[in-house]
Amino acid sequence: MSLRIGFTGDVMLGRLVDDRQHDRSVDAVWGNTLERLRGLDGLVSNLECVLSTRGREWTRTHRPFHFRADPDWAVPALERAGVDACALANNHVLDYEAAALRDTLAALDEAGIARAGAGETIDEALEPAAFTIGGSDTELDVAMISLTDNTPEYAADENSPGTARVEFDVETTETRQRVAAALERARGTDPDLLVASLHWGPNMVTEPPESFREFGRWLVEHGVDIVHGHSAHVFQGIEIHDGSPIVYDAGDFVDDYAVDDDLRNDRSFLFVLAVTADGRPTELRLHPTQIDDYAVHEARPGAAAWSRDRMRELSEPFGTEFDRDGETLVLPLDDGEPDGND
Repeated sequence: MSLRIGFTGDVMLGRLVDDRQHDRSVDAVWGNTLERLRGLDGLVSNLECVLSTRGREWTRTHRPFHFRADPDWAVPALERAGVDACALANNHVLDYEAAALRDTLAALDEAGIARAGAGETIDEALEPAAFTIGGSDTELDVAMISLTDNTPEYAADENSPGTARVEFDVETTETRQRVAAALERARGTDPDLLVASLHWGPNMVTEPPESFREFGRWLVEHGVDIVHGHSAHVFQGIEIHDGSPIVYDAGDFVDDYAVDDDLRNDRSFLFVLAVTADGRPTELRLHPTQIDDYAVHEARPGAAAWSRDRMRELSEPFGTEFDRDGETLVLPLDDGEPDGND
């Protein structure tokens, strides 16, 4: 029996999303994807905002955008979607200084939503999220580390709160040592599935640099079962290394951002990994999504076709080929060969 764990790109619940949510139901932000989300055995998201009504905007360095959502609706919305874990290592967790970050950590903890990537100190930020998916018949223990190379001023240290920040370069000794130690801590939870959620690189870039490719492959070779990348606001291609998918960027899942007519940062996928009871990934399914009215929806046929074609184009340099099942792209991860039909 397989379990299905979903991965989303950026979930930004602040600004206009927050404003709109005060006039509609808690779960409206998930649009018509809610049933699919709730039908999964597990769900992981990059939370691209703080959950707080406190704090003051970060002004110590220039920050053009500040994202904050009211936890009174945002936490129940995450619960309604069945979010099991949030990656917090990103460039917005200190947008409203330490008070709002602390509120975020407390809100997720109270809701029983696992989190990794940010904390009161670098030691806490590097602590893996450990959670269990599935039900009474089959359960799977998951561990996730969350790292970023964004916003050096938001990095945690031994005495200050912030993110788990590294340079994503396997040639850097400090990076290898810090990430290897984080992976060792994650393995110490005895997981069936090991996830690395990485907020890396600049915005609106459609291809990963070679250093990210090397780092992604290094992670897989050190036991990571799926690399869950995000940060660019547009999805990037997928590479399979030793049977494990490297999703270089999952794009945006829900936000209020201006849309680039060429790059279409309002379009992406819900990435659903099928995993055997002993933790072996067997298939990755990509369900096309699009953002409309500050909510995420199943993509309309034209948008879905654009996203499928774009994903195939971006993944082709990695030798990655997809099957298709209706509107969904299917990527087998076992020994079977995709038939490449359209």
